[in-house]
This record gives sequence, structure tokens and C-alpha cells, in this order.
Amino acid sequence: MCGVAAGAAGGAGRWCPKGRVGPGWCWSNVVVDRIFSGIQPTGTPHLGNYLGAIQNWVNLQEEYSSVLYSIMDMHSLTMPKEPAVLRQNILDTTAAVLACGIDPKKCFLFRQSLVPEHAELAWILGCLTNVSRLLRLPQWKMKRASQNNEGTVGLLTYPVLQAADILLYKSTHVPVGEDQVLHLELAQDIAQHFNKKYGEFFPVPKAILSTTKKIKSLRDPTVKMSKSDPQKLATVNIADSPDEIVLKFRKAVTDFTSEVTYDPATRPGVSNLVSIHAAVTGLSIQEVLHQSTGLDTAHYKMMVAESVIQKFAPIRNEIKKLQEDKFHLIKVLEDGAEKAKEVAAPIYQEIRRLVGFQ
Repeated sequence: MCGVAAGAAGGAGRWCPKGRVGPGWCWSNVVVDRIFSGIQPTGTPHLGNYLGAIQNWVNLQEEYSSVLYSIMDMHSLTMPKEPAVLRQNILDTTAAVLACGIDPKKCFLFRQSLVPEHAELAWILGCLTNVSRLLRLPQWKMKRASQNNEGTVGLLTYPVLQAADILLYKSTHVPVGEDQVLHLELAQDIAQHFNKKYGEFFPVPKAILSTTKKIKSLRDPTVKMSKSDPQKLATVNIADSPDEIVLKFRKAVTDFTSEVTYDPATRPGVSNLVSIHAAVTGLSIQEVLHQSTGLDTAHYKMMVAESVIQKFAPIRNEIKKLQEDKFHLIKVLEDGAEKAKEVAAPIYQEIRRLVGFQ
């Protein structure tokens, strides 16, 4: 199976690593789609991360021949982190995505900071980006507010680093959630600006939107599920025990109507449960509603909890197994970074030439 790498002149070509893991590359002029996506190392991902992103990653590595997934440790510094916590979170996130089915033989899985071209390209792209554009992005406003309105330069400019993450590999497609669409649009605009100034070079990346509805908090179904939610019962982590999962669903906020229906506008709590049930079972909304006919919401919560437990039981066991081998996790990320560098290096060298560095 082949993937994509940049040709000597900066164009896209087809690569064939020896056994898909060796250092050798072969070239042709065939242009192939390339996927890039990343996840911040916040530890073991939650239900929303899995259904909205990781599950899609697993599918994409089977559908596309060139796929890169990154543990975005540089992005994680936009919010305060203790070094020891960050180191452990990197390993736990890596263990989780591997347990979920990400296969380093079918994609490149690597740690962002091990490929310095990400940061170097971000500087070049930052010099093409208007500050006013960054100030209008909603995530800057929201996260700045969480830092007592004292947001850092890194927090302001991390969407430019996101653009560099994508463009460094001449990525053609990026799986994103609804909350990242504006950031991808910024990357698209930066690519077009660069091309206008220096000549056609970057493909303008397209979004691959998740088909899963955004998973909401179990305690406040008007906001998305988040690891940073102060209410511990609001978020289901994929490594939670069966007892923890049952408790969280039992305490899930619904309403005073016992019938199970799907109407996100007027019944967000119950509708969120239906969305989760459909996503973890692979059933349609209508099939889920048919299965729940005659159940009240209290019993339906337990039905959803059991579906989630069954879905995550093998993943939870595999996470525990992988976490016991720290050196294996480190090696996976280092090996992936070496392969990512082989793709990034010729592209970045051509960028250096285009902007006048050489």
C-alpha cells in the first residue's frame, strides 16, 4: 500500500516505504489525497473525543493511503500544564488511540514537537496572518476569558500553528469537528495567501466533517462534553469502569417526560442519550427509538449505559495493557516522527527557498 510524500521540487508524489515501516521511499508523479489530524494530550479521551474524532480516524486509515495523526503536545501548552502531567498525558493519549484501533502500520502516529518544522513553518505563516483575524476567532475569546482575560501569545496564535500542522505535509483533507471549522478556514486562507505571494504550492485543504452529532455534557446538554468540565459526572471517559459509566448515565439530566423521543431543540438531554446510543451501536436514530419503545427514560439511561460499557470494554482492557509498556509507546511516537520528518523535510526546504531563506 502506498501513500504520499512531497517530490524533490515540492510537488506531491507517491511513496512506498519498505514494508510500510522502513526508511526507503520510491517516487512517481501520482497525486494522492493526504489526511492530517491531531489530538491534544489530555490523558485518556472521553466519549465525545472517541465518537467525534478517533472512531473516524480508524475508518480513514483504512480508506486513504496517506494518513498522519499527531499528538499535539505543542498545542497543549496554550493552557497551563505541569511538565510531569503533560508527559503522562502524552503516553495515556497514545495508549488510548492505539487501543481504539489506530495502527502505526497504516498511518503515521507521532508527537508534534518531535518534528521542529511545525514551529518553523508556523513563524512563516504567522507573518502572513492578520492579528485582527485571530482576535475574531471564538475560541480565543472563550479561552481568554477562562484565563482572566490575560490570554497568552500562544493562545492567540495557535490557529496559525494548526495551519502549519496541516500545510507542512501538503495535506488535502482534514477531519474536523464543528468547533474547528473556522480554524480550518483560516488554514485555507493562509494557503491561498501563500500561493498568491509565492506561487502555487499548497493544496487548499478540505474538511471531512464527522457524521456523529456533537456529544453533549450529561449534566448540561446545552454544552459539549469536555474533560475540563468541573462536574465529574458530566463526562464519560473511555477508560471508566462499568460502575462509573452506570453512575454517570443514571445521573444524566433529562426532563419530566418519560417517553424516549429525539428532539434536540426541546428535549436536549434525552436527545443526547439517543445520539450516544446510535453512535456506539452503529444504529440509526430511528432504529434506536424503535428499540426503546415502551421504556421510560430511567430504564433507557441504563440501556445506553450498557451499550457504552460493551463498546469500551475491550478498549479499556487494551489501554491498561499498553500503559504498562511506556517504552513501547515512546518508540511508536519516535518512529512515527522519523517518518513524518521524511515527508516534511523536502516540503519545508522548498518553502525555505520560496520565501528567500536559501
